[in-house]
Amino acid sequence: MKVARILDLALLLALWAAPGVAQERFFSGLEDLPLMAGLNEVADLGLIYDKPEGRIVEAYARGPVAPARVLAFYSETLPQLGWAAESEISYRRESEILTIRFPQPAGGDGLLVRFSIAPR
Repeated sequence: MKVARILDLALLLALWAAPGVAQERFFSGLEDLPLMAGLNEVADLGLIYDKPEGRIVEAYARGPVAPARVLAFYSETLPQLGWAAESEISYRRESEILTIRFPQPAGGDGLLVRFSIAPR
């Protein structure tokens, strides 16, 4: 009986600590732009347009988060996906520039975040 409890506890701890248990989310249609926990995509505001010079993307997300937390998350995450920081809100990868902006102050629906990708 005591051994079974110890095994159950060990299994729970292993599952809790296992890497990859939390599913990483990405914007729809963008496999290289993660969606931070606490933000939800606002799909009807976004657009993706491919042209010979490169893609043009506008993606929006909203949630009850602070701008500083958003910037901290993306400053940690984007370099792992090949983006190099040019400033606190701007990243470069190959021939593209990604910019993070906050077009509206946080309101009842939370903070609105705009992500734009354009050719350099």
